[in-house]
Amino acid sequence: MTLSKPDSKRWKNKTLHGTRAGRASVMTQRPTSRLQETAKSAPPLSSPFGAELAMTDDELLKEIEAQRSLMIAVATGGPRIQDVNRQYTDRRNLIAEELRRRNLKDPNPHGDLWSWYGRWSSGDLGSWASRRVHLSEMYQPLIDQIRSSIDGPRAFEEPTGWSRVDRGVYEIRRRLEQAEVEEHFQAVGLLCREVLISLAQVVFDPQRHQTEDGVQPSEADGKRMLDAYIAAELSGGPNEGVRRHAKAALSLANDLQHHRTATYRQAALCAEATASVVNLMAIISGRRDKHA
Repeated sequence: MTLSKPDSKRWKNKTLHGTRAGRASVMTQRPTSRLQETAKSAPPLSSPFGAELAMTDDELLKEIEAQRSLMIAVATGGPRIQDVNRQYTDRRNLIAEELRRRNLKDPNPHGDLWSWYGRWSSGDLGSWASRRVHLSEMYQPLIDQIRSSIDGPRAFEEPTGWSRVDRGVYEIRRRLEQAEVEEHFQAVGLLCREVLISLAQVVFDPQRHQTEDGVQPSEADGKRMLDAYIAAELSGGPNEGVRRHAKAALSLANDLQHHRTATYRQAALCAEATASVVNLMAIISGRRDKHA
């Protein structure tokens, strides 16, 4: 088709205008986040929850941990909200999508970090420690639920109700997941020691639980207190096997925490032995009873 000069000029202007508009449209589009690109490009995976997933459970746990760490950081003197809020909202959208695929509920009600700021500045989260505890308690049930799908069902994943002990067990798991060098593995052992001391302090009754050597244990002598508790609460022949198992778990946890040349395997064994002692004491005390 042949165009006259006026028509040709109008066609050229229309084409240039369309090109400029297209360029302007591209320039004004908001860039897609790296998190969203990862989710789009990753191949679907099967899930124990029965859905097709863009992320593995391990990858989702890492994103949830990163989100919690970011919330802790901005609430404890870290980066400014305006500098990291976009990162937070992008990750929140990604986590929400993955949770929907698994039919899980996001326990985090804060659409952006300004909402989180309003919560922590409302009065009851005045200290940095209280903000860390609040976020740990908010996310931990979800983390445990996802982790149980990876490891298979475990008995007694729920907290014991001894808040200091439960926080310590959670911190042991978190540190173990992040540990990479010898000093990190040693730190897991130290945390195990602190958990056993906290556990001993809540179950030991000096009037009821007499030590085997007659020595009055100090507040930091977790092993002597727990030995006395086991001996008193699991006394008699019928309890001999349970008593032996409880003391063996306690001895293993106590021995491993003092290793100076720590490795991941030793740290993991120490963490598992400590968790076993916690659950044993919770069972013995009646905290795991169904009516409790």
